Amino acid sequence: MSQQPTLTERLVSLWDHLGLNAAHVATQMPGDVADLARLHPERISGLLLCVPSRLDPTPFVTVAARTVMLSGQRGMTAEVTARAEPRLPGSRRIILPDYDAPGWADVVTDRTDAIIAALRGLRGDATVPDLATGTGQHAGITYQVHGEGPALLLLPFFLAPSQWESAIPGLARDFTVIVLGGRHLGGVAALEDRARGPSYLGMITTLFDEIAPAAGETILDVGCGSGALDRMLARRFGGANPITATDVNPFLLREAAVLAAEDNVADQITFRLGDAERLPFPDASFDHAFTVTVLEECDADLALRELLRVVRPGGRVGVIVRAIDMPQWWHLDLPEPVRRKVNIPPQSCGPRGVADASLYPRMRAAGFEALTCFPALVSFDRPDGPIWRYREDHVLSRLTDAETSVWHTATNAARAAGLLFMANPLHRVVGRKPAG
Repeated sequence: MSQQPTLTERLVSLWDHLGLNAAHVATQMPGDVADLARLHPERISGLLLCVPSRLDPTPFVTVAARTVMLSGQRGMTAEVTARAEPRLPGSRRIILPDYDAPGWADVVTDRTDAIIAALRGLRGDATVPDLATGTGQHAGITYQVHGEGPALLLLPFFLAPSQWESAIPGLARDFTVIVLGGRHLGGVAALEDRARGPSYLGMITTLFDEIAPAAGETILDVGCGSGALDRMLARRFGGANPITATDVNPFLLREAAVLAAEDNVADQITFRLGDAERLPFPDASFDHAFTVTVLEECDADLALRELLRVVRPGGRVGVIVRAIDMPQWWHLDLPEPVRRKVNIPPQSCGPRGVADASLYPRMRAAGFEALTCFPALVSFDRPDGPIWRYREDHVLSRLTDAETSVWHTATNAARAAGLLFMANPLHRVVGRKPAG
């Protein structure tokens, strides 16, 4: 089997295809462009790291003088950019006043003018390409071209519902704006990579062994993301169980529909725009439902009541959330002070969300019965994949330079031994809606 090109090779090929010697770049997920910055710094004329919640600054040292970090005034983005700033000499940090930007924030819609101003302030000379307005695809990356002027490439956010949309008209007056997408970038790449993990798939398989839908029974997925799990279930059930997949994010829904078509399961999955707190379905519309790592980001109690409402009496609902109350675990030989730092999972949970063991009494309080509660550990062992990088970037954002050196020595040794992996905790529960 021929080896697939790396993301950096795809990006360099896209630059060449579009006739870009150098371009301005903006991304929320630094891992998408970290190797491009490290290996080909001359291709990045200016860089905006837009509210990153994970950031390893090391790969960006060579482009630090033309890098801007945009963060909220509080929360994870404030913390990681504040720690990165002294390690990126010459970079600039812009703080959005009175703003928090969790990974699912719709920051461009919330602070459009500030983000346009930050992009207009990027340093460095970018190529002015001769590109017509329209869409295209190259090296597995889709692109949309707007406007005229120096090239500005906008990479996908992880979960932001409207992505860059509200800023594009203003930016297109100053730049040739090139909006990128596809399965190899942003949140889609991370969600797809996560779903390829054997233990992750095993966790979902066990969840559905407990839900146990009979042939013909309908299934609702709340917060489907890239649709990776829905496609897996469509293959598992062979079309016997119609699946409706909802998400509040229209960008992810569009990408999910494309991937379902590419996997030849589009006829088994209906994609619908839907908010977990206000599901767009009548009472008792589905036989069963599930949701995976969504209730951290919304009003969890309201979402649980909505899940109860839309399944039929006797139907079962499966819920999985991150477990920020349990340690994550890296299979590395680390000094205890470093281990204490890296075993703390990202504390990513909204003010009304749930990411701890309170999930179980919340399910009971919402009205579910016959609960099966089974926390899980899922492992990731592909250090060149986007989900590993996303998790490792969180670790590296918390380490000093000396600790970072210790980390890389340990990961290189584990990789050489074929034993490099980590385990991530989650809470799982399946409950039944009372029959009467």
